[in-house]
Amino acid sequence: MFIRFFTHSTVVLLLICAAFSFNSRAALGQVPTRAEVDAAQIVRLPDDPAAIIAVVGNTPILLGELLPRVNARIEEVAAKSGQEIPEDQLHFAKVNLVRGLLTQSIQNKMMRESFLLDQMGTESADKRNEADQRLAARARQMFFESELPELKKQYSTEDMNELDKELAKKGTSLAARQREFTDMMLGHLYIRGKVDREPRISIAEINEYYLANQSEFERPTRARWEQLTVLFSNFPNKEQARVAISNMGREAYFGGNLQAVARAQSQEPFASKGGLHEWTAKGSLASEILEQQIFSIQTNAMSEIIEDDQGYHIVRVLDRQEAGVTSLRDVQDEIRNKLKEEKIAESQRKVLDDMQLRIPVWSMFPDDTPNALPLPESIARYNQPTFKR
Repeated sequence: MFIRFFTHSTVVLLLICAAFSFNSRAALGQVPTRAEVDAAQIVRLPDDPAAIIAVVGNTPILLGELLPRVNARIEEVAAKSGQEIPEDQLHFAKVNLVRGLLTQSIQNKMMRESFLLDQMGTESADKRNEADQRLAARARQMFFESELPELKKQYSTEDMNELDKELAKKGTSLAARQREFTDMMLGHLYIRGKVDREPRISIAEINEYYLANQSEFERPTRARWEQLTVLFSNFPNKEQARVAISNMGREAYFGGNLQAVARAQSQEPFASKGGLHEWTAKGSLASEILEQQIFSIQTNAMSEIIEDDQGYHIVRVLDRQEAGVTSLRDVQDEIRNKLKEEKIAESQRKVLDDMQLRIPVWSMFPDDTPNALPLPESIARYNQPTFKR
């Protein structure tokens, strides 16, 4: 008899769904609720792998295109865990994996259809099919030139049959990977043709962002310094520790290279970096005595020997800045890049939104894709399972 819920099998369920799940809780690493698992039980996937579960423009998506990857994922995780998964949780995983993969597949097909529409406009169906075949042929060539060598390297084989067998273990095949590559390539071409990758960012926009987000550019009082340290725990007594730090300080002062001495002799965590502490905010050091010295002594001069409860230290403060707001001059490139990324992302969102209005979609799960419609009754009726689980 199965243990019903919140057992090790639930963790297995989470691992199954997290890979490419429609369920947002599973994708975020959260255990599905009892209500979510129960709700999935009313969903009946078709029995026939040839069943159409979505239509994108003129292109059908068959259950059999997704099911091998779903089953392979479930089998992989179940085999690794050695646990038997309760039937209701197994069904939940299967439904959500299908929904996740279907959503991805629909978006790829929509971008492909949009690209073909842009290329052919109002040409006849025959002309459109010819263009589709030409582009597919070019994509196949690119697949064999770029993608196939990477797959051979990934699976450590040059034998095509062996590679196909390895892909089958993951629920896919060379033919399936080629179709996915074609869709993604055409989709990439569509997005690239619609999105300006170098949008203009004006000085006014940079200044406006800077003024509206002052808190983002506030900085605390901070300092950069070099440090030599000896730890009391490494010496029989304080006298020997003081001799060691004195010798290190003398060598650094007269030799002129504190970082070289730190690398060779210092005993603090940053010794391997020459004792160099990059910008560090006031209030973040464990040693209050050391911090008080770092934020008060003269810059670019070696300190006297500083003692705290851990050991002796000598520091040289390279630079110190009081709390304030970083100047626009120092952050304008950072702001420009951020605004550029935002404009590109917004442009991509607009392209996808327009695409969803432009390409008709019918789906077994219409709520998962904006503007999608339920499958036509004739297809939905054909898809009905002939038996219940």
